[in-house]
Amino acid sequence: MVRFMMIGVVAALCAMGGARVLTTIAANNNAPQPAAAVATVAPDATQPQSTESGEASIAKSTDGHFWANAEVDGHPVRFLVDTGATAVALTADDARNLGIDPSSLQYQYTVMTANGPAKAAQVKLGLVAVGRAEVSDVDAFVIDKGLETSLLGMSYLGRLAKFEATPDALVLRS
Repeated sequence: MVRFMMIGVVAALCAMGGARVLTTIAANNNAPQPAAAVATVAPDATQPQSTESGEASIAKSTDGHFWANAEVDGHPVRFLVDTGATAVALTADDARNLGIDPSSLQYQYTVMTANGPAKAAQVKLGLVAVGRAEVSDVDAFVIDKGLETSLLGMSYLGRLAKFEATPDALVLRS
């Protein structure tokens, strides 16, 4: 009986979380709202390993996260892979390194980061590549303040043919 009660509680919590996400999206006119997570452990330096055409494998870092060294429009950007982030989210510094002037953007979205609410501006990235797993015309947000590392979210991951987490690696396939 206790087992069934626990299953019911877990199912209810999952349903409430899904409803909360849908309510948030609907309340913001279906605007993507990147969820931000901040790693508190320094990541190790892992490079995505290309395994075949259109594929990359990212080794799990010692901190338990997947860190992707990507190229965005030909410039290197280090991302925390975040399947909970609706979109790719860039720090102001990474945006500047890509040639985007954060001060010229219109911050018309409010997003939740690990440090609380922050203002965000929507941008379009021409090509995001992790190893050979490439996606073009990727929607992204530049976060004004409160994001410590750029996030590789679902506006990239969701456009891949497949991504799969194993105990040791994250495999991306475009």
